Amino acid sequence: MKKDKAARLLSMYDRLSSGKILLKAEEAEYFEVNEKSIQRDIEEIREYLDEQAALTGSRKELIYDYKNHGYRLEQSDGGMLTNEEILAVAKILLDSRAFLKEEMMSILDRLLSCCVPKENQKLVNELIANEKYHYIELQHKKVFLNLMWEIGTAIHESRYIEIAYERSIDHRIVNRKVQPLAIMFSEFYLYLAAHIENIDREKEFENANDKFPTIYRIDRIQSLKVLKEQFKIPYKDRFEEGEYRKRIQFMQGGRMQRTKFWYRGSSIEAVLDRLPTAKIIKEEDNRVLISAETFGKGIDMWLKSQGDFVEVIQNQ
Repeated sequence: MKKDKAARLLSMYDRLSSGKILLKAEEAEYFEVNEKSIQRDIEEIREYLDEQAALTGSRKELIYDYKNHGYRLEQSDGGMLTNEEILAVAKILLDSRAFLKEEMMSILDRLLSCCVPKENQKLVNELIANEKYHYIELQHKKVFLNLMWEIGTAIHESRYIEIAYERSIDHRIVNRKVQPLAIMFSEFYLYLAAHIENIDREKEFENANDKFPTIYRIDRIQSLKVLKEQFKIPYKDRFEEGEYRKRIQFMQGGRMQRTKFWYRGSSIEAVLDRLPTAKIIKEEDNRVLISAETFGKGIDMWLKSQGDFVEVIQNQ
């Protein structure tokens, strides 16, 4: 096997990919070939990397490290994130608190390792070290990355899924067969938007004619089974996640309602950012009349949280 060229190339590439530095003389001795053969292998690996860069747009380079007198694999800066970009991504991830501490630290470490030049990794790590140390997990203590991937695959393949779900209102476990439509994130939690199959809508829904998806917190899914059965949605009825996302800021299902309110606070930008569908109708007497469309009753709690800054004049 040592003298088999294919095995030799695979071995060299595998070790380069794991961060090893290859010394030409050592490789020649190990594989019982001359150094010219190893040099030809290195050139073939370079050609392969060029072909992959053309296909994927992500470039890796096989360079000679003069300090260590050997060859190593390096991700070209063109496929890397800048210090500013990686710092922004890391801060957003940490602030999301979406995953358990062990998961979050693993994601951040690999993100830095894969996407940041080695010479910059120490600086970025130092800038987020305090937040990593004081990171606080959410109360559910659930690992669900694999579950989320199963849901994503089912969405891509338009396959029904069966879930056992713990309801937040009474902690009762209910079983549902659903059409998974989208995965969304909002304020610490990841959610599944799905249409329920074979349910008594009069009994289970406040509005039996509600045709919009039901929202499930993914960490509350106790078990999941992806079925072989597929569903079809006509193109005209396709789920437009972006449009839906504008109106479901509070991640509660239900009918769409239109709200109008006067706002007297100091930051109208914060209101418009919180409610993407919000429109300013008019301004007078140091207050602004705003109209917005949202799904469910989540907006009611938000309006109450604004205290005297908000005066509701329509919510239906």
